Amino acid sequence: MATAKLRLNGNEVEFTPGDTILQVAWRNGVKVPTLCYLKDCTPTGACRMCLVEVTGARTLVASCAMPAAQGMEVFTDTEKVHRARRLAIELLLSSGEHNCLLCEANGECKLQEYAYEYGVSAGRFEGTAKHYPIEDSNPLIIRDFSKCILCGRCVQACNEVQVNRAIGFGYRGAEAKIITTGDRPYDQSDCVFCGQCVQVCPTGALTEKKAKGLGRPWETKKIRTTCPYCGVGCQMWLHVKGNRIIKVTAVEEAQPNRGRLCVKGRFGYDFIHSPERLTTPLIKENGEFREASWDEALDLVANRFMEIKEKHGPDSIAGVSCARSTNEDSYQMQKLFRAVIGTNNIDHCART
Repeated sequence: MATAKLRLNGNEVEFTPGDTILQVAWRNGVKVPTLCYLKDCTPTGACRMCLVEVTGARTLVASCAMPAAQGMEVFTDTEKVHRARRLAIELLLSSGEHNCLLCEANGECKLQEYAYEYGVSAGRFEGTAKHYPIEDSNPLIIRDFSKCILCGRCVQACNEVQVNRAIGFGYRGAEAKIITTGDRPYDQSDCVFCGQCVQVCPTGALTEKKAKGLGRPWETKKIRTTCPYCGVGCQMWLHVKGNRIIKVTAVEEAQPNRGRLCVKGRFGYDFIHSPERLTTPLIKENGEFREASWDEALDLVANRFMEIKEKHGPDSIAGVSCARSTNEDSYQMQKLFRAVIGTNNIDHCART
């Protein structure tokens, strides 16, 4: 593939035509902040945090939307750039109610992170925040528009990543806000609760309801695992505090989901800690269940299979695997029936 060259902070670097300045900078280890950019989505240049200085340009340019060009000279770390970024942060802080101490996103908020990095505190501009009521009528997502910075990441995640087309921009000017169809609550809209909007929100405007108050980011441990709900193999992070899962997020760069999860994968983990969940095998004797060890239960099942096979032949036994289990589970199931029991009577529930 043809490459071109530009100068980045005084160093000559290569890039592929079609790359943006932001992509070139990140690929070469140069940190450029952004609040609105979402990978693989149409750049909007909405937040103005990624402004950089380009020699010959009339003004600072949004690096997320500006294509790199042959011979271009770019500076990402000048005082002019820093002043512009500090101004953008101040304006964003003044546009809402960003009380970090009480915010559920404290420690994960990108606006908070950049305000700390650039030494910005609220107070220079008079606030223009509208006091929206917090929406928590649905069981999964809390919307707090007083913390929304209108970056548009949730809109892109819904429309371009998951393609659910449930949310978008509504109203105009100072009245602009993120809305679902007809500005209705989430649970009365076309939302399928995949939670992708929560995953990409850079502030506390969208948070997971079930995780509220259960732990701050620095109190949790992240454990990577594979979603058990189907055979796709989506990669996910379990956020664990005190041996209890408090929320689930998708692994951004992992295949095959690349940061995506469905409603089951992201929100369907309650059963793990259910008091009704069986913790030991049960064997029924004389019409009543009694607790048993795993060895006893497995020996009982194996012996019964052997008795049936010897008496009626291997084809007298059939198995049905759950198509919503992992591929590994289904593979082991068919291997058990074909290689051990000796029958091809194995199917799965996707055909029922």
